Amino acid sequence: MDKFTTLTGVAAPLPIINIDTDMIIPKQYLKTIKRTGLGTALFSEMRYNDDGSENPDFVLNKPAYRDAKIIVAGDNFGCGSSREHAPWALLDFGIRCVIATSFADIFYNNCFKNGILPIIVTPEQLALLMDDAERGSNATVTVDLVSQTISGPDGGSVHFDIDPARKQTLLEGLDDIAVTLKHAGDISGYETHMAEDRPWV
Repeated sequence: MDKFTTLTGVAAPLPIINIDTDMIIPKQYLKTIKRTGLGTALFSEMRYNDDGSENPDFVLNKPAYRDAKIIVAGDNFGCGSSREHAPWALLDFGIRCVIATSFADIFYNNCFKNGILPIIVTPEQLALLMDDAERGSNATVTVDLVSQTISGPDGGSVHFDIDPARKQTLLEGLDDIAVTLKHAGDISGYETHMAEDRPWV
């Protein structure tokens, strides 16, 4: 998993509340267990017309936001079913950070497991960041995980909170398995001790 330290890029405004996982990645794309290739299906029901052509009104189809790395969205992002394909699709498109006032718990947890930083901000902070995002490609946003700040194009910044353990796993680029393997020596020692102490087990 790629490390997350500092991210600078275009932020796409998506001022919609209750964006659920079916909106992020519709159910017909859940047949694969591969983490790649899902970026083209991200928000497909909003990105594409019935004939398969792009909907020019959807934010990620607009020239200013085609290479967006950040999404600024409304309340309760990632609600709905617990499909891990949702963060896979975001990551495959190039999104490394989602900013909202709240997230569904399972989606929030899945983001950290896949190298995406979900940031919870206040409604007042969201309004400022949404304004920055609506300025297009000329207004980049910088997310600094080390200092836990989001800096806008005018030099202003907001601070965000994050669980220290989750922060560290992103900074080191560790998924759950990699975190466990950091303790491989202790685990091996425990298994050896148990085998000697209880050979019948």
